[in-house]
Amino acid sequence: MAKKAEEKKAGLEENFRTLSEYIEELEKGELSLEESFQRYTKGMELEKDCSEMIDQEVKRLTVWEGEA
Repeated sequence: MAKKAEEKKAGLEENFRTLSEYIEELEKGELSLEESFQRYTKGMELEKDCSEMIDQEVKRLTVWEGEA
């Protein structure tokens, strides 16, 4: 179980790093319109994934706290 949590954490942290890179690229304004749309679309998908991972962990912790 601890390994699974570590994998999720690594995935979440990596997603946040990637999102940060996309934001920096978009803020620079050096991407073409097509590249900007691609980064935006991928960024929104990553944001959704991150949100789902966080929601799952909150639910897991809520259940865990309820058992304590």
